[in-house]
Amino acid sequence: MLVLFNKPFNVLCQFTDRSTPPRRTLAEFGLPPRAYPAGRLDYDSEGLLLLTGDGALAHRITDPRHKQPKTYLAQVEGVPDDAALQRLRDGVTLNDGATLPADARMLEHAPAWLWPRDPPVRFRKTVPDAWIELTIREGRNRQVRRMTAAVGLPTLRLVRTRVDDQVLGDLAPGAHRVIESHVTLR
Repeated sequence: MLVLFNKPFNVLCQFTDRSTPPRRTLAEFGLPPRAYPAGRLDYDSEGLLLLTGDGALAHRITDPRHKQPKTYLAQVEGVPDDAALQRLRDGVTLNDGATLPADARMLEHAPAWLWPRDPPVRFRKTVPDAWIELTIREGRNRQVRRMTAAVGLPTLRLVRTRVDDQVLGDLAPGAHRVIESHVTLR
């Protein structure tokens, strides 16, 4: 079994939280029993999170040796030029080493299907923003945010739309879809 879940903004990728005050967790979304996150999405990121009770499948999804492609939409502060996009494509050097090359392209605007974030991203009249689509083949801590910052484009909003061949599709924030059939990822 594989569960595709659209993780809302400011939700932890775990079922409990011991902090004070407690933060929102996966426990409030009625997910199937014995389905656990295969990988993570940061608390302040949104979009596709895969859950499974199949240990081998979870390993295949999360093990960096498999280099599962993950696609994100990033709303960034500033407007990327060709040089910034090329640096993302070539791989950038972060404090923990160089990233693998990524697929990166600028979007003309946010996709029409994208839901509004609650709370909304702070709007600043004097600072332009733009949307880029980025596909990476690693899963370092806050990697996309660090990559965009390294090329001078801090991330304002981050939404994961795809992990390998599993896509977010039309899942609303907080909704999930169960795939019962045999699932294979590369």
